[in-house]
Amino acid sequence: MGRLTGGDPSLLRRINSAVVLYALRDGGSATLTDLVRVTGLSRPTVEGVVEGLAGNGLVTEVAPEEGGTRRQGRPARRFRFHAEAGHLLGVEIGPHRVAALLSDLDGHVLGSAVREVPETASADERLERVRAAVADLLRRAGVARSSLRAVGVGTPGIVETGGTVRLSTALPGWTGLALGERLRRSFRCAVLVENDANAAALAEHWKGAGADSDDLVFVLAGLSPGAGSLIGGRLHRGYGGAAGEIGALHLLGREAAPEQVLSTTGEPLHPLDETAVARVFERARQGDIRARDAVERFIQRLVHDVAALVLALDPELVVVGGWAAGLDGVLGPLRDELVRYCLRPPRVELSKLGEAAVATGALRLALDHVEEQLFAVQGPVNARL
Repeated sequence: MGRLTGGDPSLLRRINSAVVLYALRDGGSATLTDLVRVTGLSRPTVEGVVEGLAGNGLVTEVAPEEGGTRRQGRPARRFRFHAEAGHLLGVEIGPHRVAALLSDLDGHVLGSAVREVPETASADERLERVRAAVADLLRRAGVARSSLRAVGVGTPGIVETGGTVRLSTALPGWTGLALGERLRRSFRCAVLVENDANAAALAEHWKGAGADSDDLVFVLAGLSPGAGSLIGGRLHRGYGGAAGEIGALHLLGREAAPEQVLSTTGEPLHPLDETAVARVFERARQGDIRARDAVERFIQRLVHDVAALVLALDPELVVVGGWAAGLDGVLGPLRDELVRYCLRPPRVELSKLGEAAVATGALRLALDHVEEQLFAVQGPVNARL
């Protein structure tokens, strides 16, 4: 594209298109008169923009309600954003399962699919489960694969901007995997890959416990916790995508490895064996001294990890998710200890989205990508998505 100048008519058309499209998407159906009033554009300009957007499938005319009371004369034509013009996917690829959410271009969820995956599954096996889950989801929803406009993916590990997993200890064969490139071959649309805790932070800000806060930390609590942070409503990934890897903090003091923290026998637990971890918490509730000591070690480690982020970022809110969020005795001590360690203790809440947090955040990634295309004025807003 050539350099744009202040008087470039193509730039002006894109700005006008973005303004009208935003008004329709934000305010529901509207008449041409409504759009003139809301946008401040002239009626001929609005008419031309709406015609162009309708021709590209982004705007559709609303049919008059049958049986409704009609005024004399021809009723005013009404238009709305055509959310059904394309579809989005949010995908979680985790140690024990893959999950997918399907939505329209408004982010309205149309269906979901989940597939269990052995933690020992290879990268190829795990990706095949993703493809099978998505194929089943699209079939049940009656949506063609060609309708997909963007796919967001949340997965454990340090993820580079292009979608390559630079490091992941949770999934076999994941380190060095060009995940974004592999998935683009299957979906033939934009694929955005993000760390799972980062994706969950976006989800809680969008639809969960952090909907009223632009400065939050989401903690994906487990034996080796990770965290995602939003600063001023924007995801903080760090220079290389490694921000929030608080599970590595124990290395600074050469303390016990995460899998030893909850051990009651001296033998390390497998980091992904959630059933074994739950048994330790259950024995602690029943009064087992060794189990109580192990749980206390776990909570103290989690407090120290979260406090490090809180002291660095000063968030308004800490949201706790992951499997540990569902265990008794975690949230209260975390709140109490953060009061001791932090200069300004944040609010601490449990995730409202639970297991759906990562896939929901991945869907938000896809929606953000499409919105950038729809409302950008430096690109072809009128292009068919």
